[in-house]
Amino acid sequence: MSAAMDTESTYSGYSHYSGHSKKAHRQGRDRHKSPRSKDGSRSEKSVTIQTPPAEPLLGNDASRAEEGQDDNWGETTTAITGTSEHSISQEDIARITKDLEDSVGLDCKRYLGLTVAAVLGLLVFLTPIAFILLPQILWRDDLEPCGTVCEGLFISVAFKLLILLIGTWALFFRQPKADLPRVFVFRALLLVLIFLFVFSYWLFYGVRILDSKDTNYQGIVQYAVSLVDALLFIHYLAIVLLELRQLQPMFAVKVVRSTDGESRYYSLGHLSIQRAALVILENYYRDFTVYNPALLTASKSRAAKHMAGLKVYNVDGPGNNASGQSRAMIAAAARRRDSSHNELYYEEADHERRVRKRRARLVVAVEEAFTHIKRLQAEEQQKAPGEMMDPREAAQAIFPSMARALQKYLRTTRQQQYHSMESILQHLSFCITNNMTPKAFLERYLNPGPTLQYDRDRWFSKQWTLVSEEAVTSGLQDGVVFVLKCLDFSLVVNVKKIPFIKLSEEFIDPKSHKFVLRLQSETSV
Repeated sequence: MSAAMDTESTYSGYSHYSGHSKKAHRQGRDRHKSPRSKDGSRSEKSVTIQTPPAEPLLGNDASRAEEGQDDNWGETTTAITGTSEHSISQEDIARITKDLEDSVGLDCKRYLGLTVAAVLGLLVFLTPIAFILLPQILWRDDLEPCGTVCEGLFISVAFKLLILLIGTWALFFRQPKADLPRVFVFRALLLVLIFLFVFSYWLFYGVRILDSKDTNYQGIVQYAVSLVDALLFIHYLAIVLLELRQLQPMFAVKVVRSTDGESRYYSLGHLSIQRAALVILENYYRDFTVYNPALLTASKSRAAKHMAGLKVYNVDGPGNNASGQSRAMIAAAARRRDSSHNELYYEEADHERRVRKRRARLVVAVEEAFTHIKRLQAEEQQKAPGEMMDPREAAQAIFPSMARALQKYLRTTRQQQYHSMESILQHLSFCITNNMTPKAFLERYLNPGPTLQYDRDRWFSKQWTLVSEEAVTSGLQDGVVFVLKCLDFSLVVNVKKIPFIKLSEEFIDPKSHKFVLRLQSETSV
């Protein structure tokens, strides 16, 4: 009973901490929404990459909750009286309206493109069948009999259409990963080519076959077979342009996160700027560590404190000459700034010492907790089946013994906003289910992991903005720089072309490897 009460009290304390943190997050998000900057004089082109809707925003709301409120917020705030308890400014209304218009425009554009592609695909697959069936319907009695070769062409058309259908499904009918700001040029060109191709075939069919009521049915079937063959070649061209062309690396891009300077290098092929941005964002969520604004806030406060110097005042008035005293004060301020690096050094050393100390306590606590659960598993096997624990119950049983050490470590390393109590229990239950070691359980908390490792509602950005001086539909070139912006930070991308490498060959005759042993009187040989 006492163990259960301790467990409940530990849970309530951790839940109170998590609930208080989440409440602060919500209040910070509601009260501190900065308006968008409007700079009409910029020469850069800004477009938007928007992922599927109904997803939470990226970033830590707790860091924004600490910021001060705008000084002139009362001048632009419209209070809603009556039973309402909220207020909203005109800038927020304009921003929300613009977001709704942008989202509606993107949805319409996406559905319009899908509708046009679906209608054109249906026309492509029905055209060969219509070429074969129309003569049978309109002038069946006047047609020449279809021989063995003609009947064999029916089988050829059927299998080629089946292959074309499977290939089209595999290449084009995919779940969209993002909404790009502009159309994909090669895909649009392929759609136009297919439309012109089918239209020309229908035009020739209507003039030479329907008007004249051609009686050579085998020739009509061969005409339909030629259409299907041409469609298969266009599908092969689509594979080359959409898939194979971009596989060969041609450019090396450096991606730098603007806030903390973390960078990665990637190799890309012939891609447009908007598709290169999409590839970079996909790799960002996998390769970059999660963005933690709490670490940046601490570093900024330390820098501001250490850069603060002495202020010099001329108490004798502007007419008196106090240059000597002023120079002395400025020299003292300079000496103080010179010694600030020592304070920063000892402060960082003390922080590292506290992190190592709490890390050691956490490792010991987790190892002891996993030792208990192992003993429980060995002892529970001999008890009644009704008293057995599932992984969730086992995780809840051992979590209180490590909760305090884990909470202190996460606070020291400023990771508490990314790990809720429920996520920790789920991870602990997962480790127990798969018989993982304490080291495997701690791997998520001891080292900052990639962005995908954390809960989706804590890192996922609904909208990215692509800022580029070049057209986003143009291909990558040497020296191109573009920026991917989200709510809290931006990714600066610098493109460099992979240099041409000239490799020469030098042949060495295996028989030339001959050696002579030189003997000297001083050696022991």
